[in-house]
Amino acid sequence: MSTTEGRPFPYKLVATDLDGTLLRSDESVSQRTRDALAAATAAGAAHIVVTGRSVAWTRHILDDLGYDGLAVCGQGAQVYHAGEHRLLTSVTLDRQLAGLALSKVEAEIGPLALAASRDGIDGEVLVGPGYQVQEGPLPVTAFEDPAALWAAPLNKVYIQHPAYDDDALAQITRQVVGSLVDVVMAGAGVVELLPLGLSKATGLSLAARRLGCKAAETIAFGDMPNDIPMFGWAQHGVAMANAHDALKAVAHEITASHDDDGIAVVLEQLLAG
Repeated sequence: MSTTEGRPFPYKLVATDLDGTLLRSDESVSQRTRDALAAATAAGAAHIVVTGRSVAWTRHILDDLGYDGLAVCGQGAQVYHAGEHRLLTSVTLDRQLAGLALSKVEAEIGPLALAASRDGIDGEVLVGPGYQVQEGPLPVTAFEDPAALWAAPLNKVYIQHPAYDDDALAQITRQVVGSLVDVVMAGAGVVELLPLGLSKATGLSLAARRLGCKAAETIAFGDMPNDIPMFGWAQHGVAMANAHDALKAVAHEITASHDDDGIAVVLEQLLAG
């Protein structure tokens, strides 16, 4: 392994979430962070993006970074080879089970607004009536007929409720259908139903094995509760200053915010020994 100032870089794998972590509020990646990641890779580490976004919503960012390695997308559902623009693995949500889960949640708390991410490298994100999508350039496809939601394989379903905030909705949903699907809160307005047992940790472990890296050689950066399994898997978990309290509670370290180059702050210290 290469060294910096005579000292080895202590990790073989640097895993970074995207939104609220690697990306600043304007969805850019700062030059300082780019330089720090380049220095870490020059010192022998691999950088891997681990995001809740599907491949279709992640590719343009990876291309902008000149990123040609593996990425874990869709909360661990997809392992994507950015250099080859190829999907290596993909896990889909059992649609019958998801439909049952939704009916149980709605029986408990009333109608939900729904969206879903279709499987595949070009998988559409479907958005139903009343579902609030964050402003931005990411493409979505509106649907009115509920049958359209189930017409093709899905990686996950998104839910919103007019009377419950994200944490409360995730908690209630987990209590009602946690034996059928996994439930994560991945960001503002983003509560997701996933295949049972799927998490960023499962996707990251698959990708790490392909890279010849182990959990004990991994440092991970994140900001939301969906990063908790990744922190549990990695040797060292670093929460951003802007992170959710639930993630800060299990982090080994808290760095500066995503707008203040928190990833670079930690990597620069490690590189300096």
